[in-house]
Amino acid sequence: MTNAPSQELFGPGRLQHGSGAPLYRQLAAVIERAIDDRVLGPGDALLPERDIAQRCGVSRVTVRKALAGLVERGVLKQRAGSGSYVERPHLEQSLSFLYSFSDDMRRRGIVSTVRWISRTVTPATPAEQAIFAMEHSEPVSRLTRLRMANGVPLAIECSVLPARDLPDPLMVADSLYAYLEKLKLRPVRATERLGAANIGAADAGILQIEPGAAVLKVQRTAYLAQGRAIEFAQSYFRGDVYDFVAELNVAAEMPVVQP
Repeated sequence: MTNAPSQELFGPGRLQHGSGAPLYRQLAAVIERAIDDRVLGPGDALLPERDIAQRCGVSRVTVRKALAGLVERGVLKQRAGSGSYVERPHLEQSLSFLYSFSDDMRRRGIVSTVRWISRTVTPATPAEQAIFAMEHSEPVSRLTRLRMANGVPLAIECSVLPARDLPDPLMVADSLYAYLEKLKLRPVRATERLGAANIGAADAGILQIEPGAAVLKVQRTAYLAQGRAIEFAQSYFRGDVYDFVAELNVAAEMPVVQP
């Protein structure tokens, strides 16, 4: 279904006929400007090619050329028999550095927000006891939140820390790592394990995707400088908007070990 902003976007006077600037480029610029100004948002549908051509007084070939260029650049996506849609922003996260989510989004100029789902103190599971080398009776602080970038739901993240380090999880505002910095407990290194998963119905509703959709499951264990684990986090990232990227270098020739 075509949305109202798309209907209002195209019309007489939007393109400067006879100005010397190619009409398909003008049309592409109109669409991009509407996206930059948030008149059109991720997932919004454009008018059919025929309607855009009629409203702007151009040929369908011109419209098709403008849309094809935007699709090639990842601004739009096209679905067979359905039309053209504004593509969701695709973000890349390097695996070479340990950033907090808030720091990473700030570097990109993206507005990041958090919606807390729960912040509780509970008994540690056997696996968490092993990770944190804690006694059986020690509790952990458990923080579950929805991460958003420019208002788009991006990931559900659950961070677990020893309650001895974080006795009151309600004290954490938007950034866990910024709060740990104040406590002089910010991690300096981490290990991450990435895999594929299918999202459950409840989490799918929070992320605004279909139940069973493929997501990136990321498990991270973060460590302090002295080597002690301070955080274990498990996150589910939307696969349609987020990529993890690793830089690989050619390894030095491995020595041959004689039997």
